Amino acid sequence: MFSIAVQQQQYKTYILSDEAAGSQLEVVPERGGIITRWRIQGQEIFYLDTERFTHPDLSVRGGNPILFPICGNLPDNTYTHNGQQYTLKQHGFARELPWKVTEQETRDKASLTVVLDSNEQTKAVYPFDFQLAFTYELQGNTLEVRQQYKNLSSTPMPFSAGFHPYFLCGDKTQLEVEIPSKQYQDNQTKEFHSFDGNFDFSRDEIDFAFGQLTSHSATAIDRSRKLKLTLDYDDFSTYLVFWTVKGKEFYCLEPWSATRNSLNTGDNLTVLAPGASHTASVRLTANFF
Repeated sequence: MFSIAVQQQQYKTYILSDEAAGSQLEVVPERGGIITRWRIQGQEIFYLDTERFTHPDLSVRGGNPILFPICGNLPDNTYTHNGQQYTLKQHGFARELPWKVTEQETRDKASLTVVLDSNEQTKAVYPFDFQLAFTYELQGNTLEVRQQYKNLSSTPMPFSAGFHPYFLCGDKTQLEVEIPSKQYQDNQTKEFHSFDGNFDFSRDEIDFAFGQLTSHSATAIDRSRKLKLTLDYDDFSTYLVFWTVKGKEFYCLEPWSATRNSLNTGDNLTVLAPGASHTASVRLTANFF
């Protein structure tokens, strides 16, 4: 049996449940359309800094933030379009703006659709009319995010998009991550390195971008939690970013459609024709063993 309940916490929170599987999803549309929690049999899959979440002026550190219309940051937070310079903060604005709920479904799954429309605030930093519609689907131990990006402008619309999921973890030395790539770029040094499947978790920070992906799936096995996570994605995701900070109980495995600064460089940038739309999907599966 599937259900959707609404609770008024600090924000209106939608709780999607699959009672048979004992899985739950919490979505806070007005805080960036974000999934804040995902539980299976009472076990948290996502990490959430709950204290930070109470401060609307701070970015959310936890759950599954939405990245749009850029992934990562731009040099000096600026880009140029048609000879005009604009300022965009890291990861864009979608994760900070209120989204609205447009559809709910509880027949063969629990699903919730949230929508973000362009407005004067977004057009000041990103001069396009658009609509984003994301559908969160919970079924068993799987969470799928179906995305639709629509260009409502009369000119071509360039963008990149992705997610920044924070996974709760135990002892990071017990983490085994399989990423289908042979090399990464270290965002701190900008240098490229070959990848042998191992991370040095004694580092203060790991911020690696993996390109040239050879498959549509990556996995992370946390032996200390006896949890295997599988991330499946389609052709829209061309990069995976692995990020973690020493001493924090999370790691991030982030599917991005393009790497940093693509709005300036054009690398892997998606450009939608006027009136066109693009659909994509990301699926997360959690298995305890």
